[in-house]
Amino acid sequence: MSKEIVYPRLIKNYIKSAMEELPAIAVEGLKGVGKTELCRKLANTTFELDRDADFTLMENSIDTVPEMPPPVLIDEWQRLPKTWDYVRRAVDSGAKAGRFLITGSIANTNTDIHSGAGRIAKYRMYPLSLEERMIENPSVSLGDIFSAKPFSAAVKGKTKVGFNEYISEICKSGLPSIRKFSLEHRKDLMESYISNLLSHEFKQQGVSVRQPLTLKRWLMSYAAAIGTDAGYNEILDASTAGEGNKPSAKTTISYREALGNLWLLDELNTWIDGEKYFSGLKRSPKHYLADPAIAVYLLGLDEDSLISPELLSDPAISRMDEKYGNIYGRLFESLMQLCLRTYAQVNSADVSYLKTRRGDHEVDFILEKGRSIVAVEVKFSPTVDDQDVKHLSWLRNKVGGRLKDMVLVNTGNLAYRRDDGVAVIPAALLGA
Repeated sequence: MSKEIVYPRLIKNYIKSAMEELPAIAVEGLKGVGKTELCRKLANTTFELDRDADFTLMENSIDTVPEMPPPVLIDEWQRLPKTWDYVRRAVDSGAKAGRFLITGSIANTNTDIHSGAGRIAKYRMYPLSLEERMIENPSVSLGDIFSAKPFSAAVKGKTKVGFNEYISEICKSGLPSIRKFSLEHRKDLMESYISNLLSHEFKQQGVSVRQPLTLKRWLMSYAAAIGTDAGYNEILDASTAGEGNKPSAKTTISYREALGNLWLLDELNTWIDGEKYFSGLKRSPKHYLADPAIAVYLLGLDEDSLISPELLSDPAISRMDEKYGNIYGRLFESLMQLCLRTYAQVNSADVSYLKTRRGDHEVDFILEKGRSIVAVEVKFSPTVDDQDVKHLSWLRNKVGGRLKDMVLVNTGNLAYRRDDGVAVIPAALLGA
């Protein structure tokens, strides 16, 4: 039996630092992302509420928790919502720093509990970034880019990671429990994973799915729309083409909210601060799934079909390709969105995107830390030309001194800085 791979999680030290000051920390995120494994290493006492013995103890003897050695981990708290209020009250009563860790896979349990605002700090945990997957040693740090003088961070490094490896990483998944298996078994596990999310986990939120097939098809159309700002009606029409009896707007809204509460949808908001510099910006979010491998599965794709010259023909994919660009680029952008979320988080930065209402200018990602901005474009190609960086140059002329750096992430082999100041960084060489 092969040795289990232990993936380094960038958020670990970030949480450890927070525990030195904060009494209660909630680590949230998609089911199977690694929350329990991470927090178990940081805790001295663990209650896993998906285990009958721990659930019964917490349900009947929660007042014994103060006797347990801290930090105390309450895993999957949403199975017994009163544990959240217990922690919140303990904080109000003066709990010391690092007393509680809480993990959960559902953002909103639809139960009458206090939000925990001001008492319980929340941190999102994402699937594995490229740095955490250890496919390469990153040579360019987002932290260094933010801390250096504008356009002066060192941009260097060489990698052998290329097209096939990126396709493989898109398909393998950033969920540690799935990515270690073969292609055939990953498909089986992903089928079980999605089915469980859309049935059992939905019920935990009190959401009744009267049309499970329509829900699955809507999610498939959403997957086809990743990396786009397609309207929800457009996504619905793609999922129910030719049907006269479509689900109501109220029903699809409830589906979206429930999927969002499971951390399955990962909507990227527009850059709010952009309104200070531009008029006529789009306000609709850009659509992503928490893990691009989920999109690959929902669209019936795999490594073989993506690497082969002919992509499987799916009408929903074709419609989105015609309007928003090919699925290859959007899947790669989705992978980079996942990475940038993680790298930005541990650097206390926010992530958004910018697009004009007319669609004549767009910047894939805006990373913002305080007043500093790093603009990022993503291209699924090893080569770069002036056309690829025109939106970055346009942004630089608009925001001036706030811009720390311009970055183009691609699939090339060398990291370097262009004469116009743009840092060209292969995806595998960019890290936190």
